[in-house]
Amino acid sequence: MAKKVETVDMADQFSEFKELKNIDKTTMISVLEESFRSVIAKMFGSDENFDVIMNPDKGDCEIYQNLEVVPDGEVENPNQQISLTDAREDDDPDCEIGEEHTRKIDFAKFGRRAILNLRQTLASKILDLQKDAIYNKFKDLEGELVSGEVYQSWKREALLLDDDKNEFILPKEQQIPTDIYRKGDTVRAVIHKVDNQNNNPKIIVSRTSEQFLRRLFELEVPEIHDGLIVIRAVARKPGERAKIAVESYDDRIDPVGACVGVKGSRIHGIVRELRNENIDVINYTSDPVLFIQRALSPAKITTIRIDDETKHAEVFLRPDEVSLAIGRGGLNIKLASMLTGYTIDVYRDLDNDEDDVYLDRFNDEIDQWVIDALKAIGCATAKAVLNTPRQDLVDKADLEEDTVDEVLEILRAEFED
Repeated sequence: MAKKVETVDMADQFSEFKELKNIDKTTMISVLEESFRSVIAKMFGSDENFDVIMNPDKGDCEIYQNLEVVPDGEVENPNQQISLTDAREDDDPDCEIGEEHTRKIDFAKFGRRAILNLRQTLASKILDLQKDAIYNKFKDLEGELVSGEVYQSWKREALLLDDDKNEFILPKEQQIPTDIYRKGDTVRAVIHKVDNQNNNPKIIVSRTSEQFLRRLFELEVPEIHDGLIVIRAVARKPGERAKIAVESYDDRIDPVGACVGVKGSRIHGIVRELRNENIDVINYTSDPVLFIQRALSPAKITTIRIDDETKHAEVFLRPDEVSLAIGRGGLNIKLASMLTGYTIDVYRDLDNDEDDVYLDRFNDEIDQWVIDALKAIGCATAKAVLNTPRQDLVDKADLEEDTVDEVLEILRAEFED
């Protein structure tokens, strides 16, 4: 065997990577070995006949090249073969032709370029490992609450950094409309999606998803965190209004009261975090009729007809309750539909007006999309339309004036007849 050469303390030289990247010892040793083999393959054309031995306790690396002993003058590939004379002179006097001769390689003697190449290769492999670690960590945390400091804010997105300097991207569409960010602000959001295109992890966070509202309630309401109260459904229009249905596993706990807190102490913090988004907390029930009634609060419903197969509900209310059920811009009924999973149509109760007629009766004369637009603003019957100012029909239902005039003419003819 060749005489022992001075050890090169490579693992010690690259220990700063371990400290900076927080890579465990076993992985670090494996990466070092792969890096040495990568450089060896570039220098010798292959690393197949090399043994790379990492000594973690000593913090060094030993490299051995295995060569086939051939007769003198017949060496065709010096990276794979060695002559008999050279092998015997290399501290292996008893070797014979056809045997394997092992030569120890002093990597440091390959010069500064080889060392630099090794360092660059190692840095690249560790960077890839770090990216994989970030992706795997945050992929498992999708839907969880995180906090970050605003590092930069642009027109279309904001860049947040957490305490470990991990980067979160908060796109404009995932921001609450009234959000304003300044450098240094602390922002809470949920991890919405983690992409890893071209091994470049990208962590997208959101403040508009329903999951964000769920996590805020878990944070503020201990009974939810402890599993005594469960959130059954959430519907929200970020920055404006939200509805959340809760249920208690303990009959002694009022789920709505627990979520709201004494004098609103618990929910006020959530409302502030959501930029004064109004939040309706209701008791969940598996009875769809009762659930829809609660979801349409504060409107008081007279009658409900539901079709479980089509998930469709027809809700009848007194005329003065219709606007409450629909809400400003149709928001209340929209959120109620999202919360319950039912398509909800609101109708005025006609018990006191037997002459009135529902608009759906006119679908052979009036296009269905026009009927739907009128129903969306609470005009589900002929008299409701006729009693609504013409300009309101144009503006609120977003219809052309000619269309409104045509509808009014058809409905007036019904009662003239």
